[in-house]
Formats: sequence, C-alpha cells, structure tokens
Amino acid sequence: MGIGVWELLLLFLIVLIVFGTKRLRNIGGDLGGAIKSFRSAMSDSEDKPSEGAPRTIEGEVVDKKEKDQA
Repeated sequence: MGIGVWELLLLFLIVLIVFGTKRLRNIGGDLGGAIKSFRSAMSDSEDKPSEGAPRTIEGEVVDKKEKDQA
C-alpha cells in the first residue's frame, strides 16, 4: 500500500495550484543551490582533515627487544 503515480500527480497539481509556477521555480532553484553548496562543503571537508580527526601515520612497527639487539 504505497503512493501510486495518480496520487503523486494529484499532489503535484494541488501544490501547483497553491504556490503557482513562478514560486515553484524559485523554490526549485533555491533547493538546487542548497544541494550544490552542501555537496561542495562535503567534498571540501573530505580533502582537509578537521582538528581532532584521526590521522593516518605511515611507519613501521618495531619491537623494543629487536631494537635493543640491533
């Protein structure tokens, strides 16, 4: 029991009547800009680690006993 195509069309028609085409176009543009800036911010945060975030340190694990014997 889900929402079918006819229910979605009826809902879209009601929203179109209430808001009008010009206002829906503005809302769509604003929503698209918000999604674009959100994606941009997410990709920027992946490039730069934030403070307190774990960092990967390259190195070799050396046992203390092996180090003393060498």
